[in-house]
Amino acid sequence: MTDQKQQAMIDAEGLTIIRIFDAPRELVWQAWTEPEMIQHWWGPEGCTAPEIRVELRIGGNYFFHMEGNGFTHYHVGVYKEIVPQEKLVCTQCFSDADGNVVSPAGMGMPDMPEETLLSITFEDTSDGKTKMTFRHEGMPQEFGDMASGGWGQSFDKMAQLVESN
Repeated sequence: MTDQKQQAMIDAEGLTIIRIFDAPRELVWQAWTEPEMIQHWWGPEGCTAPEIRVELRIGGNYFFHMEGNGFTHYHVGVYKEIVPQEKLVCTQCFSDADGNVVSPAGMGMPDMPEETLLSITFEDTSDGKTKMTFRHEGMPQEFGDMASGGWGQSFDKMAQLVESN
């Protein structure tokens, strides 16, 4: 990955990552919305996603199970806005294996809010690639570098998936 493909910005409200994928917008959208594709890229290097469930509709839920690097994490959320191949907005919370929301404080992150917001937009570029703008809002600024690294590694895995098709 080069800096030309991805840039990250951290501010008081959260993290923004802009990534260019050498793949059609429809395929990058599917990487975010189809469980079989999400399993291939969710989580930083060394992590796998053994279980992904998606109910892609406004008010629908998702459940992502991630393992690796000596830990197991579960994430749940609710889809707030869906504009196919253009925009996806959802909440994100830590959960237990049954999908019940758990406090980040119990996971050693007392300053992390119980719920954050993910907003992802997808745009065609003039050279036939896809520009994805990812925004993770509500995350304290001190978690920005760690989150940027994790999301960046995940998006590197996503690039391997969508750019090889």
